[in-house]
Amino acid sequence: MSEPINIPPQPVYVQPPPPPQQKSGSSALKIILIVVLVFVVLGVIAAGVVGYGIYKVAHAVHTAANGQISFGTPGGGFSANTTQAVTASDLGIPIYPGATQGRGALHMNIAGKSMVTANYLTADSKDQVMAFYKDKAGPNAQTTSNDTGGVFTINSGNDATTVTVVQSPNMNDGKTQITIVHTSGITTN
Repeated sequence: MSEPINIPPQPVYVQPPPPPQQKSGSSALKIILIVVLVFVVLGVIAAGVVGYGIYKVAHAVHTAANGQISFGTPGGGFSANTTQAVTASDLGIPIYPGATQGRGALHMNIAGKSMVTANYLTADSKDQVMAFYKDKAGPNAQTTSNDTGGVFTINSGNDATTVTVVQSPNMNDGKTQITIVHTSGITTN
């Protein structure tokens, strides 16, 4: 008899479990990156819109050598100048005799509506200037006055003129200041 042969047992190979599947990225990270991308795109668009607006304004505003600033709009225009002459017909009321035009005239015309304003100075007293404009404004003018001056408001249809008279020893070397604002084409209630 022969001796039994010892056959070593066959090793059993157990297949190791598959490694866990790797995620292609964290979903929270993906969401954060998408949100950041959206903000970057919106920022670029906003910067483009602001840049275009600045470009349009820069090409619409004109500054002349004499200091006049003007710009056009689709419905009209606007101009301001420290030395631009304003006439009595522009203002809708006579200019006080001997008054010198101060700084800051304004002409504006937008969509058929206009506004003109000008400042004047005179050495005459506020009482003399108030008497002149009371006569020129007529009986239908609304008038208010106080110790330093007064205001006349004249309404005629779609036109309105406001004359403000101020005299103060602390302003304009004690001279009387006259500010006239004339609007046209604006309905008032």
